[in-house]
Amino acid sequence: MDELLPQLRVDLADPLAGMADPRWLEIGFGGGEHLAHQAQLHPEVSFLGAEPFVNGVAKLLAEIEERELQNVRIHDSDARDLLEVLPDGSFERIYLLYPDPWPKARHNRRRFVSAETLGHFHRILKPDGMFLFASDIADYVSWTREHIAAHGGFAEEGDAAQPYENWIETRYEAKARREGRGSSYLRFQRTGV
Repeated sequence: MDELLPQLRVDLADPLAGMADPRWLEIGFGGGEHLAHQAQLHPEVSFLGAEPFVNGVAKLLAEIEERELQNVRIHDSDARDLLEVLPDGSFERIYLLYPDPWPKARHNRRRFVSAETLGHFHRILKPDGMFLFASDIADYVSWTREHIAAHGGFAEEGDAAQPYENWIETRYEAKARREGRGSSYLRFQRTGV
């Protein structure tokens, strides 16, 4: 498995090298169960996953090896660095699933959804591309909707109570259910230029 990461690691100088269109991005893939599931279901899609924690990267590498996935690349560092260098209009879909909610008000500025990251999402998504956000924290769901509205370049679609197509429950979702919290599955389509 140690030899797998170097060949799957994204080079920030040429972040899409070897990745054919269409492309989907998952930010903070945790243990990689969702990313590996989607990559197996969609071998025609190139997947890019960003996760700074070594344990999550190791779990995804094990899934890649076990499932013999050929369509996954990894950025094993902060996704913000990656967003800075990704080309305009390069992705059809972006997933941000159960991100750290930073629940204390004084920590809200650390939340991944911000004016800056939404600007990058809008830039790197193709016209009509989708930003998919799932969370079990009602305040973060509201926060995300407020930031989307302030940005103005996305339109919410679908029923937030319904999981996405081909959904697989993540360990974070399972934990939320055990603790009595429901989840919201927000879908935002890129609009405008």
